[in-house]
Amino acid sequence: MQSLPTAHFLMVSRHPTDQFLGIPMTNELRQLEESFNKDTKIYKVYLVLKDQQWHCRGCDYPHVRTSQIAGGSGIQGLQRGTGSRAGLILESRTDDCPKCQRRTRQDRWTGKLEPAVPATAIPRNQIPRFLSVLGQRDIVEETHRQPSELTIDHKLPMIRWSEETRKGQVNYAEMTDDEIRQKFQLLKKSNGSVSHNLLKSRACEHCLATGTRGTPFGIEFFCEDGLQWEPENPKDPAGCVGCGWYDFDRWRRELNSRLQEESPCPTTSPHHHFYRRDGNRNSAGQSSLGNGG
Repeated sequence: MQSLPTAHFLMVSRHPTDQFLGIPMTNELRQLEESFNKDTKIYKVYLVLKDQQWHCRGCDYPHVRTSQIAGGSGIQGLQRGTGSRAGLILESRTDDCPKCQRRTRQDRWTGKLEPAVPATAIPRNQIPRFLSVLGQRDIVEETHRQPSELTIDHKLPMIRWSEETRKGQVNYAEMTDDEIRQKFQLLKKSNGSVSHNLLKSRACEHCLATGTRGTPFGIEFFCEDGLQWEPENPKDPAGCVGCGWYDFDRWRRELNSRLQEESPCPTTSPHHHFYRRDGNRNSAGQSSLGNGG
């Protein structure tokens, strides 16, 4: 299936011609389904979302057997697409689930597709170099870890990639050491607790859906801009700059600098701002540490 030049709508209205869902099996829908490997988790997630109804991440996917429905084997993977499959345009929300009686993240397929921006894994022979350049250092906890404990994270989340942006993110063999440091960071995998990579993925997904940027560990500080996503284009990389999840090392350094500047003198920087939950900038010395989400 060729990537579609613009967002495209599949006419998948409810109709008693599909043996499972009562939807017509159009040629486009058939091509979409044939592009999946039927033994994969992502296909099982697709089958849940196929009816274009809202589905709860907490209780609608027990058969998928994964705790990371939002990741590359689930929601994000469907949104990205692949070289042979267009990306699904999904809506996400936080709402009360009538099934599990909890407030959960929920998703719905709109019936629309968009050109794929497929992920391209770092080649195995390049991984040791990337780990070495980045010091094998968990950037959040500032701890040296074994390679098996680390995820090589694209600072710019894949859900914000355009086809043009992607070219500069996956030319792994051509990257200089400085480009690796500029575009990547190392995040801890799960070791019994939630992985930092998963926390970032959830924050980026929430930002894309709501326009509210991430606040690592509830700390509402941004090196540049503020709590709200600024660019009109959701694929504009500039909107991620200044968020802690985008570049955790810079974020921590500038946060520490700001804390030192605030006592006793207020900062004169126009870019370093703390934000309250109502989106208003705090005055110097009234930082909102601990009031995040």
